[in-house]
Amino acid sequence: MTELVRGTPGLVRAVNDRAALHLLLRQGPLTRPEISRLTGLSKPTASQVLARLEGAGLVVGGGLRTGLPGRVPETYRVNAAAAYATAVDVTPDRIAVRTADVTGAVLGEAEAPVPAGPGREALVEALRAALALVPAPRPPRRVVVGVQGAVDPTTGRLGYASEEDMAAWLFPGVERSLGEALGLPVRIENDVNLAAVAERAHAAADCPDFVLLWADEGLGAALVFGGRLHRGHFGGAGEVGYLPLPGVPTAREAGDRYGRHGYQELAGGEAVRDLLHAHGVPGADFVETVAEAVRRAGYDGAAAGPGAGGAGEVGGVGGEAVEAARAGLGAVAGRLAAGLASIVTVVDPGVVVLAGRLCAAGGEPLRALVERELRVLAHSRARIRLSAVTGNPVLDGALDLALTAARDEVFGGPPPVTHRP
Repeated sequence: MTELVRGTPGLVRAVNDRAALHLLLRQGPLTRPEISRLTGLSKPTASQVLARLEGAGLVVGGGLRTGLPGRVPETYRVNAAAAYATAVDVTPDRIAVRTADVTGAVLGEAEAPVPAGPGREALVEALRAALALVPAPRPPRRVVVGVQGAVDPTTGRLGYASEEDMAAWLFPGVERSLGEALGLPVRIENDVNLAAVAERAHAAADCPDFVLLWADEGLGAALVFGGRLHRGHFGGAGEVGYLPLPGVPTAREAGDRYGRHGYQELAGGEAVRDLLHAHGVPGADFVETVAEAVRRAGYDGAAAGPGAGGAGEVGGVGGEAVEAARAGLGAVAGRLAAGLASIVTVVDPGVVVLAGRLCAAGGEPLRALVERELRVLAHSRARIRLSAVTGNPVLDGALDLALTAARDEVFGGPPPVTHRP
């Protein structure tokens, strides 16, 4: 028989305090009567809660609520200076940083150069310089760093990362070591996972079980079950870039697990550019080439379904070029769907979010084509959606995780209500 936890006075006070804090985060500033009504606490209890939170420096006065009949009530809000959190996005080209206060208000954002050379010392100096570009009044409670790889919790090393791109990160205990060197609590997270965290409030806001496919120069995926990231035992859940697929070399044939093979070789940015070039669509890189294919195909943001129109001249492009562009986009969609079919068959998500520059360039026409191909290849009713995050989704997701951890620490735990960590 399960023993129930007794509601001691201290526990009840802690629950009430957290409920008030998270209410103020969502809806503040609020008056005492409003806090009482929205939390279900009595007015005397709400007053006691506010007094405790003010004394702890977690809540401050938010001014008077004017324009109402009777006594002018005072409002309260979360003290923005109670804690700070920082997000970092690391790519082979730059380090992006964003810092916010505990309410989520962004203090600033900046970019800095990547490490000047391999090794722990160069990495620490590069990160320290980047963090200094967006200073906070006090050191951040949490720093979440997004990288092209994933920390293996069984070894503490960064895995699924090539030495060419992430040489400075490939040393034992990377997360712990960086935290100690910087004097900050550092958490390293896969960049595609962070994009999925950001998407929980956007394209997947109505579905707690979804997959995000990141299609860019490389391919990756993130799995979210019940609103929570699924990282896998070794931290590599969603590392689908080298998923074996028919028609392309396997790791055995390539002779290198990070070589040219698998899903990446079928539908990565370079492969898509070459495929569309073979269909007569020009472009300096895969982004330009996919966008040009959409333009030539004449979809102009419309769905690329069977009724999308004939193959007459479109925007100065002859009928044969239109047909070639449509055939090329269909082939790209088929390749993306081939990998997705394996993923959705195992995971059975309610939503698949298409993200990354390749999917953004293809827009709604490519999304519709991928959905059509996936219906043929897999018994899945997952809704296929484009990413709805604007700006940098990796920084958005990293800041979300950093703020959640900082608030849990400062506020004494997660809110005692429905919550998506």
